[in-house]
Amino acid sequence: MSDQLKFIVEKLNKEPFKKNFNLITFDSLESMQLLQLLSDVLGEIDPKHVVDIREESPEQTAKRMLSLLGILKYKPPGGTSDLSTFRQGLVIGSKPVIHPVLHWLLQRTNELKKRAYLARFLIKIDVPMEFLQDDTVADTNRQYEELMEAFKNLHKECEQLKTSGFSTAEIRRDITAMEEEKDQLIKRVERLKKRVETVQNHQRMLETARQLRVEEEREESLAQQKQEQKNQLFHAEQRLQRVQLQLKDMRHAAVDSKPESLMKRLEEEIKFNSYLVSEKFPRELETKKQLLQLLQKVVAEPAMGQSDLNELETRINEVNAQINQLIEKRMMKYEPIDSKFSMYRQQASIISRKKAAKAEELQAAKEEMANLERQLLQKSNQAQEMSGTEVLKGDEFKRYVNKLRSKNTVYKKKRLEIAEITAEYGILQRTEELLGQRHEDIQKQLQAIEAKKGISGYSYTQEELERVSAVKSEMDEMKGRTLDSMSEMVKKLNTLVSEKKSSLAPIIKDLRQLRQQCQELTQECEEKKTQYDGCAAGLESSRSALAQEVKVLREECGQEESRYHHINCMKKIVDVHLQRAKEEMKMYVSPDPQERRKAIREQYSRMITEQENLGKKLREKQKAVRESHGPNMKQVKMWRDFELLMECKKECFLRQQNQVSIGQVIQEGGEDRLVL
Repeated sequence: MSDQLKFIVEKLNKEPFKKNFNLITFDSLESMQLLQLLSDVLGEIDPKHVVDIREESPEQTAKRMLSLLGILKYKPPGGTSDLSTFRQGLVIGSKPVIHPVLHWLLQRTNELKKRAYLARFLIKIDVPMEFLQDDTVADTNRQYEELMEAFKNLHKECEQLKTSGFSTAEIRRDITAMEEEKDQLIKRVERLKKRVETVQNHQRMLETARQLRVEEEREESLAQQKQEQKNQLFHAEQRLQRVQLQLKDMRHAAVDSKPESLMKRLEEEIKFNSYLVSEKFPRELETKKQLLQLLQKVVAEPAMGQSDLNELETRINEVNAQINQLIEKRMMKYEPIDSKFSMYRQQASIISRKKAAKAEELQAAKEEMANLERQLLQKSNQAQEMSGTEVLKGDEFKRYVNKLRSKNTVYKKKRLEIAEITAEYGILQRTEELLGQRHEDIQKQLQAIEAKKGISGYSYTQEELERVSAVKSEMDEMKGRTLDSMSEMVKKLNTLVSEKKSSLAPIIKDLRQLRQQCQELTQECEEKKTQYDGCAAGLESSRSALAQEVKVLREECGQEESRYHHINCMKKIVDVHLQRAKEEMKMYVSPDPQERRKAIREQYSRMITEQENLGKKLREKQKAVRESHGPNMKQVKMWRDFELLMECKKECFLRQQNQVSIGQVIQEGGEDRLVL
């Protein structure tokens, strides 16, 4: 936590805030000062939020800050479970709520500035679908979306240019290089002209070359036009396919439709639209106008303080109490007359509320259906562009998938059967080969025996006769079995029909009685249902009234609770200040000198006295220094001159000593020496 406060104070003391805070002064800020500081930081991120919070209500301040924090994608530390606590703390200026917000904002100021700037242009305005039916509104909305997309592309290009590393120096170098290349090309063209002038018919050849270049350019332009026309043809074919698909859908939707159903659908739509135009929209427009007038009245009034707010709250409470008393008197006065119609009024109010709710649900469902249809059309167009084939719709796609599944299962079964048949075919083929070889051997032996006996071909004739007789006997047996089975089936069917008739006779009698009972029970059920609907309507009206009253009381409870917490916090702060003042007063008036010295007033007085004495001494010392400065400087100069004079005398003495010793005769120990 201390690191967080240090970071916040360090950032606030720098540009562009320059608050000159330290940890103690920042921690001692009150709730209003903290909210103003948070508003200043948000105003640095988005200039639209440079606001003095004293000129707006706490609800407006909280709403403005919460909207900007939502745009900046700030997530409270506690997650979604503590959102109400976060909002309440933001309204009252709680330090545990505002300090993390300031830390998060000051950590990424540049990034949040960019996000707030982009949010001004990229937050899309939701236009209701009924307004988009107007051509002017639809065109304006389409232009708005196109401009938004153009802004996105331009912003991306700008960011790419910023990060691409291009500089003005590089561009200038490129320009100079291109100018040099241009000069070289001009010189080269001049040289080529001089060389061409010596050639015969050079003008005609130059004209031919010019025409060739023009034709090549024309060929390129024609090729480009051809490609553009191909693209246009492709897009036109796609549009044609989409229109054909829409026509197919409309025809498919109109296959089972009848004039009666279409008229009924149109009547329902006309009733719904007339309800919207005659009842819902005028009521909403009136509420919006009233809200606008109220807001204009609030804006026109001057800024109010806490005392004015308290006075208004007391007046509101008094007026509410008077209204409640008048309502009670009216109910007591008109209750016998209105008791007959109270149930019907309650039922009418419930039905009107249900009607309004259903109308809103229907309108929302229509908007959602329109959005889904647009998304489906876009997805189908994308799929059609990617694959080039017609995209199947919901029912067709389901049938196609079921068909594929059935074919897949059939394919797997057939594949297994083919594998089994292939294996069996191999075995049978091998068996056939073996039996064929044995048959050939036996036939050879039989032919040899018949040749010996002189009856060649006897075995073949015998086999044919046996085969024909076997086929004839099988056919006879099959005919007999078919006739027997048909006669037995007829007998069984006759017996079954007679049995079913005899068994269904008592059931039919019971069914008639049950039908009569069902009709009686249905009538009784309808009567009970009407009674139940009436009772439910009465209970629903009372429940809705109680729910409305509970909602109002909860809102009042929440407001009073927030006000209680705010007053409690202010009371604690005032108690702390009062306690500190009492302790200071107690120490100041205490007869004990040691205790009196601990008082802040005594400490500051003592420090002021010490500083005054120290300042007096320093002023006296300064005066003495100023008075003795001139003589002291003269004395210093005299000492420096004296030092130079002594140095000069010393040098002269040393020089004289050296001159005396040159050419001197020294007698020592009976010897004479000449020193040169």
